[in-house]
This record gives sequence, structure tokens and C-alpha cells, in this order.
Amino acid sequence: MNPQAAQTYLRTRVMTATPEQLQMMLYDGALRFAEQGRVALEKKDYEGTYNSVSRCQKIITEMTCSLKHQVAPELCQRLAALYNYIYRKLIEASTSHKIESIDEAISLLKFQRETWAMLLDKLAREKAATHASKLEMPEPNERMEAMISMQG
Repeated sequence: MNPQAAQTYLRTRVMTATPEQLQMMLYDGALRFAEQGRVALEKKDYEGTYNSVSRCQKIITEMTCSLKHQVAPELCQRLAALYNYIYRKLIEASTSHKIESIDEAISLLKFQRETWAMLLDKLAREKAATHASKLEMPEPNERMEAMISMQG
């Protein structure tokens, strides 16, 4: 895929995503850049580490800024603290060249992503159950049963 087509695809995907899907994209992007930073750090490519970690930090900043404290103050306070901790671990990895610091940041991001994926799955199941309960299904009768037994 050429770069322009990839940009168009990404733009379309972002513009049509639900807020929940956007949050998942942010986790995916943060993890991708953190892992790229880890690889660069292993190779002692400090410029590559800085570039990747900086991109990850921008995503973490975006996630922090998008918290809605007026909706769930306690949850947002905890998430803000976690994001701040991850951000500091990324700084430590980039400036002190500590693999264990970036590993901890990656581990926390993976945990958060898995938690978010479970939440999305639960929401999807609840939404499906709500829609299924609204469907009007006819009660089984003798004619239906006879038709089923003739087919099977």
C-alpha cells in the first residue's frame, strides 16, 4: 500500500470510529511506539529511542487530556496518575537508557489495553442482548414444528 493510500485509510478509520474504538487505537499506537523505542534502545540507537518514545509520550498526553473528570472523577484521577507514571517511565528509559523502565511502561500499557478490550467486548455483548430483547419473535406453533421436522 502506498503511503498516501495508507494515510487516507487511517484518516477514514479515525473519522468513522466510535470514541471507544479511538481509545483502543490510542493504546495500540502507544504500544507500537513504545515497542519500537525498546527495539531502538536494545540497538543503542538513542535517536531512534527518543523519536519512538516521544511519539508514545504524545499519545499518553492525549489520553490524559481526554479524561472526563466531571463524569468519573475518581476513575479519571487514577488513570491520570497511571498515565503520568507511564510517561515518567518513558522519560527514564529515554534519558537513562534503561530497558527495564520501558518494559514496565509497555507492561502497563498492555494491561490497560487488555482491560479496555474486555470492556469493549462486554459493551458489545450488552448491546447485542438489548437489541435481541427488542426483536419480536413469533411463538412456536405446530405448523413451525411440522415444517422443521419435514426439513430435518
